[in-house]
Amino acid sequence: MVETLEEKVARVVKERVDVVPYNPAWPGMFEQERHHLRSCLPQDLVGRIEHFGSTAVPGLAAKPIIDMLVEVASLDRAREIIAPILEAQGYDYFWRPSHGDDTPPFYAWFIKRDERGSRTHHIHMVESDFEHWNRLRFRDYLINHPDAAQEYAELKMALSKTHRQDRVAYTRAKTRFINTIMERFRG
Repeated sequence: MVETLEEKVARVVKERVDVVPYNPAWPGMFEQERHHLRSCLPQDLVGRIEHFGSTAVPGLAAKPIIDMLVEVASLDRAREIIAPILEAQGYDYFWRPSHGDDTPPFYAWFIKRDERGSRTHHIHMVESDFEHWNRLRFRDYLINHPDAAQEYAELKMALSKTHRQDRVAYTRAKTRFINTIMERFRG
């Protein structure tokens, strides 16, 4: 039986939220997946690949899922060419809105899992002009401001307990902190 998009979304948003202490293996997991993507995807479609999110900040507690930001030359071609390649390898694929439930622009998002079915990587594929690249500033801010990183870690630990089975609520609850930091770059 083929899973509908609605069933797939309902399944993944209810997966457990766990925040764990920093794991020094995370940068290596990023590098290994970057190498894999470079080896199996068309070189003319894939540009820079960045490690972002909490697992990219040394010492920061995080969900044990490597967030990757992948530049693609064309999202239309990514949907047509890259999505089938990664789906054939077992990745979950979503054509996802950037903000809210149905707010464009949309982008390609993949979940990679280990042999137990646990998420290991989130791969966000966007074009070079997407606002997602600003998330690297948040990563760099936390790397350079350990007090802010510690405050963020404490918030995430608390939210993971409050929203253990609701990934959407967990993410929304972090937004105020993230926006406060990001306002420093917009001003």
